[in-house]
Amino acid sequence: MKSWAFLFPGQGSQYVGMGREFYENYPEVRELFTQANDLLGMDITRLCFEGPDEVLVLTENVQPAITVVNLACLTVLQLHAIHPVATAGHSLGEYSALYAAGVVDLADVLGLVKHRGHYMQEAAQAEPGAMAAIMELESERLEEICRICDVEVANINCAEQVIITGPNEPVKRAMAMSNDAGAKKCVQLNVSGPWHSRCMASARDKFATVVHQCRFHDPKIPVVNNVDGKPLVDAAELPEKLIRQLCNSVLWHQSMDYLVQPGHTHFVEVGPKKVLRGLMRRINRDAKTFNVEDPASLTAFLQANQ
Repeated sequence: MKSWAFLFPGQGSQYVGMGREFYENYPEVRELFTQANDLLGMDITRLCFEGPDEVLVLTENVQPAITVVNLACLTVLQLHAIHPVATAGHSLGEYSALYAAGVVDLADVLGLVKHRGHYMQEAAQAEPGAMAAIMELESERLEEICRICDVEVANINCAEQVIITGPNEPVKRAMAMSNDAGAKKCVQLNVSGPWHSRCMASARDKFATVVHQCRFHDPKIPVVNNVDGKPLVDAAELPEKLIRQLCNSVLWHQSMDYLVQPGHTHFVEVGPKKVLRGLMRRINRDAKTFNVEDPASLTAFLQANQ
């Protein structure tokens, strides 16, 4: 048996039908979805399995939906006696990681992501914006372009991929400047708001009230936070980190470097799609990385764990 660090995906990994096969095969997963429907006050089961996509993709819907599917995949791994030795989650995925580390219970984690999605959608409607992936541009040059165009870095996903965020026109200017500066590729993302930017300030302020009403516990295993790429020391420092995360950069590359340094070599993405698996291959090619989102990927993972 190997030691696995669990990685949880965030917004953008959703698809209609996610989690359905585990739901059909595991009564524990069906019970999780039933509890989630009640706690969220919405039919998350139907949303995940039937969509439609244009409804699922709405931020206030997709955040609880992905979280429940992440936790469903976690439940299946636990049923196979696979438990994480460390964990991290990308943006929204950080909440699943906190649950896996024993920091937050089911009711609070679902309440947090439901409010987070709602407030972020409100903020995006009040201050519309865009996000773009900038591929293979020297970091100091991109930082200079961000200053000139008055946009921000949303995610440092790996050395070759940085996501920028901000109002629509400044993001377009930054994309054009990045192209001129030699970026291999610049792609505007299909998102409904400028996440992880100052445009989320109103969401951050409203969300702070919700965060402070939750009860957090000290982590049972290392859980690396997005805002600083470092592990959570204790429950007391978490509220500030979660509140800051709404407007701050997701330091994913730094977070993965932190996990690799002490010798973690085996990683599994727990949730829909393979985005984080792909990023880890770019960050550290020596790391063994799998994903678990359905019975087929579970079988491949369990074979690798023998």
